Amino acid sequence: MMLLFLLAVYSPLVYANAPVRRPLEKTFPLNFKFGAGSSSYQIEGAWNVSDKGESIQDRYAHEHPEKVVDGSNGDVACDSYNLWRRDIEMATELGLDHYRFSISWPRLLPSGYPNYISEDGRNYYNNLIDGLLKNNIEPVITIYHYELPQVFQDLGGWTNPLIVDWFADYASVVYSLFADRVKIWLTVNEPLIICDVSYIGISAPGLYSPDHGLFLCNKHVLLAHAKAWRLYDEEYKPKYHGMVSLTQLFFWFEPETEADSELAELTNEYCEGRFAYPIYSKEGGWPPALKNILDENSYNKGFNNTRVLQFTPEEIEFVKGTYDFYALNHYTSFVVKAIEPNEAAGDWPFSGSSELGVNFGPHPTWEVSAGFGIYPPGLRRQLNWLKNRYGDIPFMITETGYASYPFHGLNDDGRINFIKDYLNEVLLAIYEDKINVTGYTVWSLMDSYEWESGYTAKYGLYQVDFESPNKTRTPRKSAKYYADLIKNRALL
Repeated sequence: MMLLFLLAVYSPLVYANAPVRRPLEKTFPLNFKFGAGSSSYQIEGAWNVSDKGESIQDRYAHEHPEKVVDGSNGDVACDSYNLWRRDIEMATELGLDHYRFSISWPRLLPSGYPNYISEDGRNYYNNLIDGLLKNNIEPVITIYHYELPQVFQDLGGWTNPLIVDWFADYASVVYSLFADRVKIWLTVNEPLIICDVSYIGISAPGLYSPDHGLFLCNKHVLLAHAKAWRLYDEEYKPKYHGMVSLTQLFFWFEPETEADSELAELTNEYCEGRFAYPIYSKEGGWPPALKNILDENSYNKGFNNTRVLQFTPEEIEFVKGTYDFYALNHYTSFVVKAIEPNEAAGDWPFSGSSELGVNFGPHPTWEVSAGFGIYPPGLRRQLNWLKNRYGDIPFMITETGYASYPFHGLNDDGRINFIKDYLNEVLLAIYEDKINVTGYTVWSLMDSYEWESGYTAKYGLYQVDFESPNKTRTPRKSAKYYADLIKNRALL
């Protein structure tokens, strides 16, 4: 069975020019939930309003505008801190089952610590939560979406083991304020970005420490998530019956040729396994094959010890099983090949290229948008890989989207085709592969600040006029399509 599975997964050229295969069943299960997402720094603005503290995003964008394509920042963004009523109105117009958003750690806890809770910050999130529920929209809250208080970064941030307790204290405050109404929680968004992209100097805090910083971060993020999950499981779940997970950004990798199959598997391990295997596998700890390679690389680089921090037996048990579902962010797939002699390995979008000796990119037959290859079958293959690896668990797609770059106005047929083709693969996964996919979340509800792309990449179902005083939101053609799809609960 394993051989057949591997052959099914690693045959990249079979799908390269194949027509899209539509499922016989186009109606989604009754319990399937449709949503859209955002994050606090990307939409809220009001960066220094009231008593809000400074985040690493504030500091980085202000000190390094050259790192952002258009030199912009999130100081005002969509001004959702003031325009939250319009955000709820948009979610209602779409008929969303859920709206995913994040809490800004320094807005709620200006000092970073739980000694002082901002009344204005608490009111903002209470208004948003209550307004969504009033319109029968379930709030899905991300506790951490890249907004570490700068005060903690000054102490080492995610490389400091004390971050585990700092994060758990913050999560405890969030649960205590909102768990009576919020039933779906995401502890940390995309550790791959937090650790790898940040520690190869691309994202805030913009440090370069690919040999040590990112691996310190890797372990501490997992321990922080586990502590926050166990806190909810022990103190809040018996009363409120909610669910908690960690959000994985998992690019799907396929081999360019059969000879690259092992490398593709290791690349998937590096991208996904470092952050998920310790949580979802029966064994816990680091993926063995990957750890062996990283240990060997450490010694080949002249280090006396491995750069991958060991888990103690107690830590393995502490992290293992800390999930209620698998939260998957999926944007693209890549074709992997071994680097040629004297060929440099690129470090985008994470450090695994140089560690594993691979290069990767979209297949030449795929459409490309904002650097991402559009390959819908990759999502289904990824879901099959995950089910085979971790068993028959619920999978919620918590983020996936299409960027109009620089922009295509209101007639965004590319985004409509993206939603249609990727949901097509979800239906095939549900009905043919018997995978328990419970929801689909479009990134994003509206155009927003897109990190290093600034305001040049447009992901929104709603167009935002960032030059207007009210940051006017206008529905794109895709908003109408998505609303009709949700209303009919079927692929259109």
